[in-house]
Amino acid sequence: MRTFVAIEISNKDIINSIKNFQSKIKINAKPVEPKNLHFTLQFLGEISEEHSQKIIQALRTIEFSSFSVNLKEVGAFPKPKFPRVIWIGTDENGGNMLIQISKQVEKVLEPLGLSSDKPFIPHITIFRIKKKIGDITKELKGLKTIDFGKQVVTSIKLKKSELTPNGPVYSDLEEIKAIK
Repeated sequence: MRTFVAIEISNKDIINSIKNFQSKIKINAKPVEPKNLHFTLQFLGEISEEHSQKIIQALRTIEFSSFSVNLKEVGAFPKPKFPRVIWIGTDENGGNMLIQISKQVEKVLEPLGLSSDKPFIPHITIFRIKKKIGDITKELKGLKTIDFGKQVVTSIKLKKSELTPNGPVYSDLEEIKAIK
């Protein structure tokens, strides 16, 4: 099964704010469905049922306190001139907290042969771009100040991703709650 470790966006005001934003920006890209908005702490790829149980046991050893992340700014990966993904970033403090949790995830999963292929950058993907659309620097200009609101992080999840013709379908395999 295809899996990843994530923090979901559950704040309805943020979800509505993102939906509203997605409907307003005019680019040739597929918006991520509101129910699928999340921070990917670590993509694990294809794993067996047996391996998933070891991963769950490792993730259960992570301890963290709940914290807030302010979702703000819009950008593109790898860059606005050649976008493949459009994302929403975070405030510095919340972003640093997400980085700390991603490092904990990586540390407990490394002994299981799972390591991250690239450094974690706190972001939520809101559009995926399949075809070349060219430079979107102008469209993104002025979006540095946009503020989508605060998400309180109270858990991390091991998620399963099933790819379908209508887009990915995510389901929870395990939830690790904050200690307070």
